[in-house]
Amino acid sequence: MGYEIAVEVEVVRVFVGPDGRGGNPLGIVRDGPSVPGDERRLALAAQLGFSETVFVDDPARGAVDIWTPSVRLPFAGHPLIGTAWLLGADVLRPPVGEVPVRRDADGTVWIAARPEWASGRRTRRYASVAEVDTLPAPPPGEGWLYAWAWEDEAAGQVRARGFPRRGDGIAEDEATGAAALVLAGESRRDLDIRQGAASRIRTRSLPDGTVEVGGRVTR
Repeated sequence: MGYEIAVEVEVVRVFVGPDGRGGNPLGIVRDGPSVPGDERRLALAAQLGFSETVFVDDPARGAVDIWTPSVRLPFAGHPLIGTAWLLGADVLRPPVGEVPVRRDADGTVWIAARPEWASGRRTRRYASVAEVDTLPAPPPGEGWLYAWAWEDEAAGQVRARGFPRRGDGIAEDEATGAAALVLAGESRRDLDIRQGAASRIRTRSLPDGTVEVGGRVTR
């Protein structure tokens, strides 16, 4: 592609921990139409170097387009939560379909989605938190890996790390809502996930088979 794109990008951190640390940086282009075409959007996402960048194509409808530095995503958790927080949206529409949004009084933003929307992310349970903590970034192998272990199984508390392994410079995701969605669907229970250096992700299973993924956002 070989060119740089100058456009206004707002940056937020999604899934920040209780002490305000952590959170996965997200680039948001409010004026999505100012960056037309897949080639230009991919170039900007690669230029920024965040795990995901969102282009808001229609704020009134909540239409959004999500890119990593190497591929377009039909669905992703932390981009939708961060964009919903920034726009104050009650619904977002990525390529996969309509995603409802709600908020708690404590500032947690929740989206509801189907685990199958996050297909391609494989989970692997480890015997201990220490094993997860000592994994190299990324571990050997190919394909998206969500490495996790129980911190407190009875309480649904999980230690996790996320490794895209796409070869695009993102060795490890600080916090990943889509992978948490998959894990919640597999475990069929509500989870409180400590991911990365200091991030926190929460999940809640709903009666219709969807899962809510929630977290706090800040600039």
